[in-house]
Amino acid sequence: MSGAEALHAHLQDGVGSVCRAWAVIRKDGTKFGFTDHDRALAFDGYEFKADTGLSAKALQQATGLSVDNTEAMGALSDAAIREEDIAAGRFDGAEVIAWLVNWSDVTARRIMFRGTIGELRRGGGAFHAELRGLTEALGRPIGRVYQKPCSAVLGGRGCRFDLDTPGYFLEAPVAQVEDNRVFSFEGATEFETDWFQRGRLDVISGAAKGLSGSIKRDRLTGTGHRDLEIWEPLRATIEPGDIIRISAGCDKRMETCRLKFNNLLNFQGFPDIPEEDWVTVYPTHAKKQNGGSRR
Repeated sequence: MSGAEALHAHLQDGVGSVCRAWAVIRKDGTKFGFTDHDRALAFDGYEFKADTGLSAKALQQATGLSVDNTEAMGALSDAAIREEDIAAGRFDGAEVIAWLVNWSDVTARRIMFRGTIGELRRGGGAFHAELRGLTEALGRPIGRVYQKPCSAVLGGRGCRFDLDTPGYFLEAPVAQVEDNRVFSFEGATEFETDWFQRGRLDVISGAAKGLSGSIKRDRLTGTGHRDLEIWEPLRATIEPGDIIRISAGCDKRMETCRLKFNNLLNFQGFPDIPEEDWVTVYPTHAKKQNGGSRR
């Protein structure tokens, strides 16, 4: 008998001993378990704590492609979900699994919801998390984009460039920080100016470990320093001495793919596609028919 069948049989007895359990898996791999039962539970490799104050509203489910949704609420505590982790964005997009489980026999259980955390609000020592079902992904447009610039993500499956190649990344302690947005490194002058522009910045150590940002500007100061600016401030404090990894950036042009990365075979753009004004072209008589301007 499967877990869902065992739970169904238990509910038919008329005297139920059921509770809800939630697992939260952040993108960095950190796992959390919560239950509204008065004692802790354990199954599927998760420890579900009973003293976290987490609860959830009724789940709204529908047939077809409608998005299933619900909301989870709970108290902020150092033992479970901390306010600074929410502020840093560590729970953004985290996976959520919710079970209805027989607490007297945890093998009798059924998954009632599976999805991700959407909008996350905090205040007054508590948090409110919107939970979005798996059908939300079906509403996103997908498919190949035909455009002149490359549509692949640098280092991704389509690009296939190895960002661990020497000369395309740097790991170094940050010397100065301004507003968690501008970072200064001593040395690091062996790379050209703008080498890391449009690249990625990842924090390796410190309070902001695991956070990342996109590099907006990259310049050499002329005083033996390299300054980087990211588009949005990191939502956790960076201190001088924290180790940061920066990866080379790509402007998606064919010339950059060929000359900077030597990766033209994997270029995912269409450099010879006609521009938008091509749709306004009409037949005309011209003295010159050599492929140049018709004027």
